[in-house]
Amino acid sequence: IEARVIAWLADEQWVLDAFANNKDLYCETASRMFGVPVEKHGINGELRQKGKQCTLSCSYGGAKGALIAMGAIDSGMKEDELQPLVIAWREANPNIVRFWHSLEQCAMKCIKEKTVTKTNRLTFSYEAGFLFIELPSGRRLAYAKPRIGENKFGGESITYMGINAQKKWDRLETFGGKIAENVCQAVARDLLMYSMQTLSHCFIVATVHDEIIIEASKDMSLDVVCQQMARTPKWAEGLILRADGYECEYYKKD
Repeated sequence: IEARVIAWLADEQWVLDAFANNKDLYCETASRMFGVPVEKHGINGELRQKGKQCTLSCSYGGAKGALIAMGAIDSGMKEDELQPLVIAWREANPNIVRFWHSLEQCAMKCIKEKTVTKTNRLTFSYEAGFLFIELPSGRRLAYAKPRIGENKFGGESITYMGINAQKKWDRLETFGGKIAENVCQAVARDLLMYSMQTLSHCFIVATVHDEIIIEASKDMSLDVVCQQMARTPKWAEGLILRADGYECEYYKKD
């Protein structure tokens, strides 16, 4: 779902078209990265894994380190080919790269000038010591006591107060890619909540990431449930959703 959301927010049309035509995103990504046709279990099929690895690692500003952390070396890739892969992925997704920069610029302007800024269906505002980002749904993300600091490269960076890795209240640093991750995960949450509301007549017992677990009689139609989950709220016009499901006696990963 996050791949759909970031493509929608960034207006990366080729990704939206791939989803609309039920194409394999990882094959489409690899095809754009390497300039050749890629088919799963077919022509140039070995490149699909690289397309997948980059899609999962690079969508929020990740580079070589992110690929390594996501298991690129363990999957057989060589370290000296990772940075060229990052560059190829970014060239294949120029609007997403622009999206990171636009988010960072809007946040910085909002913090510096205490003014309202807007980009890609998002509104930034500064109120009572908080940086707020209003999502397309109308819900807002909040960053406490935001400031403009200096990063390790000597440039400007955005900082705010939050919980660090040691579970302590501390000043944290963020950047355009990280803000994109926060926003996209928040929009994905809003879409899941909308699906839960459309399925409010069902007995929802739990959620796991982007999954809804429903306890139901065997005569309930799985297809109907999936169709309802794929409905798009009014605030997400242009976003194409799809849901898959399965039936079992107890919860398991499909």
